Amino acid sequence: MKQSISRRNWLKSGLMAMGSMALAPSLAFAGKENLHAYQPESRLKEYLPAFRYDEARIIAKLNANENPYGPSPKVVQAISNSVSMGNRYGHGDAATLIKMIAEKEGVTPDHIMMGPGSSDLLEKTAFVQFRNGGNIVSADPAYMSIMNTAQSMGASWKPTPLTADYQHDLDAMAKEVDSETKLVYVCNPNNPTGSITDAAKLKAFCAKTSEKVPVFVDEAYLEFLDNPEANTMVGLVAEGKDVIVARTFSKIHGMAGLRIGYIVAQPERIETITSLVRSTMGLCVTSLKGAIASMNEQEFLANCRKLNTECREYTASEIGSLGYYIIPSSTSFMIFPIDMEGQPFMKGMYDGGVGIRVFKIDDKPWCRVSMGTMDEMHQFVETFKKITA
Repeated sequence: MKQSISRRNWLKSGLMAMGSMALAPSLAFAGKENLHAYQPESRLKEYLPAFRYDEARIIAKLNANENPYGPSPKVVQAISNSVSMGNRYGHGDAATLIKMIAEKEGVTPDHIMMGPGSSDLLEKTAFVQFRNGGNIVSADPAYMSIMNTAQSMGASWKPTPLTADYQHDLDAMAKEVDSETKLVYVCNPNNPTGSITDAAKLKAFCAKTSEKVPVFVDEAYLEFLDNPEANTMVGLVAEGKDVIVARTFSKIHGMAGLRIGYIVAQPERIETITSLVRSTMGLCVTSLKGAIASMNEQEFLANCRKLNTECREYTASEIGSLGYYIIPSSTSFMIFPIDMEGQPFMKGMYDGGVGIRVFKIDDKPWCRVSMGTMDEMHQFVETFKKITA
C-alpha cells in the first residue's frame, strides 16, 4: 500500500510540475512494460513531404483546418487591449469564461475544464485514464491524438473500421468494450473523413456505453453544422452520464494559434484529471480575453459557417465534376482519393503554392484539403486540374 501511494504522489507531482506541457511518448509513467506489445496499425498513414517544404511559398494554406477569416475584429481588439495585463494571471478571466460556457452548454461551472486547445485535453484525459494500462476503443480512421497518447502510456488500441457511409460503426464498437476498456473515443464530425454519425444513434450508444466506461466525444468541428445543437452529446452530461465532450476555439472561432478549448464532463470525472494536471494555469490572459469576446460574436461565427459551406460546395462540385468521389463533409475540410502517387501530387500542389495534406488509407492516396477563402479554393482547383491533367 505504501508503494502504491508513493508512486501516485510521484506521478502527481511530476505532472503538476509540467503544467500544461504535452508529454513525449518516452515520458510515459506507467504500463511501460506493455509498450512493446502488439499494437494494430491504423488504416490511416500520412505522407510527409519528401522535399524541402517552405511555408513562405504557400499562397493557399489549406493543410491545417484553420479558419481563414478569424479571429473576429472584436476578438483582435480584446486581445490587443489585454496585452498590458500580461503581468497578471488569468484566473479571474478563466472563471468568467467558464461561467459563460456553462450557461451555453446548460451545465454548472464545475462541469467545465479549460485547456490550451482540445488536443491538450484529449492528451490529459489519456494520461489519467491509461496510467495503469487498459485499452481504448475508437473508429479507424480517426483523429489519433488520444490513441497515440494512450498507447505511449502502455495501453492498447482497439480500432473499428467506419461503416460503408463513413459513420462510426457503433454496434461494432460496443462489442469491443471489455473489462480492460478505460475509454471509448468518438470524433464527430470525424477527422480526417469529415463525416457525421447519426445523432440519435450516437446518443443512444453514448448513454448505454457510458454506464460501463467513460465515452469521450470530440466535437471540434460541430459548429460548422447548420444545427449543432441537434448533434451535440453535451445534453448527456447534463443528464448525469459519464460522457466527456470536447470543444475548441481553434476552428470556427478562428483562434487556432491562441490555443484554448474546453471539455464538459461530470465534476467527478474532471476532478480525476485536475487532481493530476493543471487546468486554467496553462491559459494566458490574451487567449482568455479573446475567447470571452468570441463567445459573443454569433454573427461572425454564422458568417464563417456560411462562407465555409459556400467554399465546400464549390470545391466538391469542381472536384466531383472531374470524376473524383468526395466523402460528404460536415466540417471545414474534405477528403477524397486521388489517382496519382502521394509524393508527386503533394509536390505538384506545393509548387503551385497550395498546401494540402496527403494520407494513405488502405494503401491508396487521399487528398485532404481545408476550406480557405474562395480565392484560395480557386487556386486549389486550378492547381489540382493542372497537375492531374
